[in-house]
Formats: sequence, C-alpha cells, structure tokens
Amino acid sequence: MRRSQHDRSSSTRSALTTAARALFAARGYHAVPADEIVRAAGVTRGALYHHYADKQALFRDVVVEIETEFTAEIDAVLGDAPDLATGMVGALGAFLDICARPEIRQVVLTDAPAVLGWNEWRAIEAEHGLGTLVDMLTRAVDEGLIAPQPVDVLARLVLSALIEAALVIASAEDPASTRAEAEHALGLWFAGILAPPPEA
Repeated sequence: MRRSQHDRSSSTRSALTTAARALFAARGYHAVPADEIVRAAGVTRGALYHHYADKQALFRDVVVEIETEFTAEIDAVLGDAPDLATGMVGALGAFLDICARPEIRQVVLTDAPAVLGWNEWRAIEAEHGLGTLVDMLTRAVDEGLIAPQPVDVLARLVLSALIEAALVIASAEDPASTRAEAEHALGLWFAGILAPPPEA
C-alpha cells in the first residue's frame, strides 16, 4: 500500500514538472497560470498544492531537473573525449550550445534569476555544475595542464565566467558573432592559466 501511494505521488509530481516545463519554456514563468499547469498535467489544483507550496516551488523543481540533465550532458562530453584537454575544449562548446537552446534561455537564463532570486539561482548552478568543474580542474592540475592553484576558487570563477558568457550571448542581437567573441575571450583567459611548458 505504501509503495502504491509512493508511485502515485511520483507520477503526479512527474506530470506536474513535465507540463510546467513545457509551458514555462514556451511562454515564460509569468505568462503561465497555475490552473493551466494542472490542466495540462491532468491533475487537480489540490494535487499541485499537495506537492508544492506554490508555483514558484514547482518552477524550482523544473530548474533543478533541467540543470541535472545539463550537467549530465557536459559529463558525457568529458567522458567521451580521448583526453582531458580535448574534453575541456569540447565541454566549453557544449556548454554554450546547450545555453543556446530556447528552453535553457527562457527557463534557466531568463526566468530563474528573476523568479528564484540571484542567490538561489546561483546556488542551484553551483550544486549541479560546480562539482563537474572541480573534478575537471583537479584532473587538469594533476596532469600538468594548468598551473597548481586553489581549484575550488578557480572553479567558481570559471563557472561565473561561463554563466556570464551565456547571458551575454542570450541577450545579443547577433548571438552567433557574440558567441565567437565570447569563445575567443574565454580561450584567452583559459590560456593564461595553463601550466608553462617544461624547459628543454
């Protein structure tokens, strides 16, 4: 009986997040009323408020779901690369590719900071992306690709730079050229932390 109740609860939450995610991505948080979400999910308004305190709490779950998938994609790029240096370059490109998707631009880059607040949004970003960055940069130090330095601090700075690049690209009139400029600037910055080549 308890298992059946758990299954029903999970199914309801999944229906709500799936419906809300599609609506938030299409029109934005503020243009989607709670009643429309419950109709699209095929549940009652009472079911929504049984699982979530309010629409904002549901939105937070949607953001976390998207961030989890985002991080998994970046991890896959790093895991599939033949070496760490190639993986780091690929991960940068993949990060900017993912940020260019309409769903990411609307839900994560536009609505999340405004709806959840800057600090909460950044905390979610850090919870999901920071661990990948710390692991990647730790490996890079261990393999001699970058100069030894405090990895935790560097990872936070890199994450901030990547998020800012994504925001700049998302709001640009010409996203393609702005992305090229951002990649160039990030490349120059990252080159500055590379370990010097060994002396002959």
